[in-house]
Amino acid sequence: MDNVVTSRPIRARRTILAVPGSSERFIAKSRTMDVDALFLDLEDAVAPPVKEASRQSIVDALNDPQGWRAPTVTYRVNDWSTPWTTMDVMEVVGGAGAHVDCVVLPKVTGADQVKALDLVLTQAEQAAGLPVGRIGLELQIEEARGLLHVAEIAAASPRTESLVYGPGDWMASMGMQTLNVGSQPPGYVGDAFHHVQMTILVAARAHGLQAIDGPFVGIRDLEGFRTSASSSAALGYDGKWVLHPSQVEAGMEIFTPPATDVERARRIVEAYQHATAEAGGAVGAIVVDDEMVDGAGLAVARATLAKAR
Repeated sequence: MDNVVTSRPIRARRTILAVPGSSERFIAKSRTMDVDALFLDLEDAVAPPVKEASRQSIVDALNDPQGWRAPTVTYRVNDWSTPWTTMDVMEVVGGAGAHVDCVVLPKVTGADQVKALDLVLTQAEQAAGLPVGRIGLELQIEEARGLLHVAEIAAASPRTESLVYGPGDWMASMGMQTLNVGSQPPGYVGDAFHHVQMTILVAARAHGLQAIDGPFVGIRDLEGFRTSASSSAALGYDGKWVLHPSQVEAGMEIFTPPATDVERARRIVEAYQHATAEAGGAVGAIVVDDEMVDGAGLAVARATLAKAR
């Protein structure tokens, strides 16, 4: 097939701003935000009576020549249990697909849902005269069935660029005793989200995808946001959804490798490459900054440099 995209671009997703697709005010504000990415929402942030009208609002916003500072612009459709998913794709991609980088699919519970969206997207791209496969997918894991099938979900489409942990619906589906989305449930000793976050992360990395942490809804609780973001960043996540300008600066800082780590990673890579060459003695392990470095240490250093890029 001619005019088919077969490779995915590498995108920074340290902070991803959620923007209600029904709100002209929030859309206008989002244009000036210094985030890596944003999504215009047709799902949770839009009330059912205005979901269909909000499609045209998103089309108009995407076609506005003013654009966004964010280099990556996506939108979230409604999940497959609703009556809106297919037309969310056909109308928005048909009306403004050239300005859409990815489609976010919420509440994914199986690979069949991803394949279905891929097929609908293909038809929408063809109808709009766009290269087939240009628009990527971001898939939200938000309940038990999705987590059980996350590996198959991650492998279901070559369009997929990231897996996204959805803490709100996850907490609800598990029956966790808290109303503060993204916060640890009171009374639990340890990290109640570690299993779900690590499982999503493993599936993402096994299939060459990014792993994104979901929102922390306490927009005035910057310390709580920092705690949540720092935990997922330490685990290996690539970024986090943000709901308010107050969260952006902290998110960008937390998911950007420190300059000292980047510089040390460069020294490790350079020293190891020299040491393993014949000119350097062809050794398999070296000492850098008083720490042993072998092939595994080299892999960690390269991963740090990749995130820095």
